[in-house]
Amino acid sequence: MSNKKRKKGLVLLADGTTFYGRYSGIDGTSFGEICFNTGVTGYQEIFTDPSYFGQIMVTTTSHIGNYGIKMSESQSDQIFISGLICKSFSSVNSRTNSKSLKDWFKSNNLVTICDVDTRALVRYIRDNGAMNAAITTEIDKIDEIKNKLNKFPIMDGLELASKVSTKEAYEYGDSNSDKRLAVIDLGIKKNILKNFSRRGLFIKVFPFNTEIEEMLEFKPDGFFLSNGPGDPKPLDQVINTTKKILKKNYPLFGICLGHQIIALANGIKTYKMFNGHRGINHPVINLNTGKGEITSQNHGFAVDYETAISNKLTKISHKHLNDQTVAGLEIKGKDCFSVQYHPEAGPGPNDGNYLFDKFLSKLN
Repeated sequence: MSNKKRKKGLVLLADGTTFYGRYSGIDGTSFGEICFNTGVTGYQEIFTDPSYFGQIMVTTTSHIGNYGIKMSESQSDQIFISGLICKSFSSVNSRTNSKSLKDWFKSNNLVTICDVDTRALVRYIRDNGAMNAAITTEIDKIDEIKNKLNKFPIMDGLELASKVSTKEAYEYGDSNSDKRLAVIDLGIKKNILKNFSRRGLFIKVFPFNTEIEEMLEFKPDGFFLSNGPGDPKPLDQVINTTKKILKKNYPLFGICLGHQIIALANGIKTYKMFNGHRGINHPVINLNTGKGEITSQNHGFAVDYETAISNKLTKISHKHLNDQTVAGLEIKGKDCFSVQYHPEAGPGPNDGNYLFDKFLSKLN
């Protein structure tokens, strides 16, 4: 079907700005916070990352879908983005034993708008900040869509971890291992569990609101706070549980949302970023070693630098080199550290893999 015959699609931003494109085969309307990812590869990992729950994704790379989908590469059991905006949506499947992105999206009823000037759209978001948006093929319902968009909740102050966390605890890894790890699931990616498992840990993944007494019945040697979507500030129970873990002197590691929770548990503020960091080439400096790291990142909230640097209980261990935001923390006198990037990311850089080994060394 030629572009001239394909149904029009519309990107409507909360401030009233519109961008036009065409639909890629799935009709409908979707709402969420619009954001963009600069990764050239890894679209399947992005789409299945629970941290993207509630967000409409703009991909800056030209072609999406050209190497198909292999379910073994998914970071969860479902797609979590609310919708996709891209330049060229490919129906070509260049790999054997994989299915097309279009078929996958159709089976998940995921609205996708293609043939959008994504360069112009990303520049607009960079200049004006992340905001709510709607994508639609239902052009005849535009007034109704605008009304719904105006009422759609903003991400600042929105608790979403409960929407993606496991409902029941489950085990992962070698049950005969002498090292046990309790994971608090705020939206965990499978590659994180794989990285712990391949280092010989027996893991039990708990729902986000599990009391510490229940987790201690597993007799863990340490705890992990996972990545996840939304604002960390509303997660009062998780913050209080983190305080209890630290008080009991258990080793504790946090990634992304888990990093922000550790900060809040130690009296450090967090805030909503203007745009956020999303991509697989973000430069970070390790302040302990002086070495630079290329990292994969996905977050719209960050730890406040001023309250972090003035906090006597904590030390900033990593900084983002583009904007000097806090990319890592260590808690003084505790076996606790965290990072605001994804050391497990795949595909993506491997510079942060040492963090899993560092945490393993703290498990007695």
